[in-house]
Amino acid sequence: MIKLLTSPWTSVPLGALLYLASMLLFWRTPHPPALNRDHAKAVLSGPSWDFTNPEADQLITELRSEKGAVALRQQKLDELASRLNVEKEELAAATLAVKKLQDAFDKSVVRVQEEEVSNLKKLAKVYAGMTPDSAATVMGQLDDAVIVKIMLYMKESETAAILETLAKKGPDQAKRAASISEHVRLSIPPKAPPAK
Repeated sequence: MIKLLTSPWTSVPLGALLYLASMLLFWRTPHPPALNRDHAKAVLSGPSWDFTNPEADQLITELRSEKGAVALRQQKLDELASRLNVEKEELAAATLAVKKLQDAFDKSVVRVQEEEVSNLKKLAKVYAGMTPDSAATVMGQLDDAVIVKIMLYMKESETAAILETLAKKGPDQAKRAASISEHVRLSIPPKAPPAK
């Protein structure tokens, strides 16, 4: 029997048998680590992926507040865009009204200028028909710019006679006659009115 116990063929199975027997005798299942009750309830009540993480909750809260801020900003931008569109339409309407008024004004100015030309021609004929003394007396009461406009439609001999009579009325009137003649010299001769 000693020979049998010392043989390698028996020692290997015998060692395996002793190992298994000791394993079964001393085997104990380890207890899970102690957890707090809330966590144990959460683990036991739901699936394993359903857990709470304070950092994740804080990130979610921050994302929600940022989303709200972005939505508020988008709403303000939309309001601003609609207000800008309304103001743009008002500006376009005002521009159109101004353009219409400008066109009407331009037409009336052309009409007034055409009528003024005919009136200036009539006045030039009237003053040319008067004696130089009477014409100088009446023209002495007018503005220099009006006198220049009238004289542009008169003949040079008629203008010369009126300026000479005006100059003979005193040194102030002589200076005025010189000023009027200078304005006449610098003025552009009137053009014929455009044909209608």
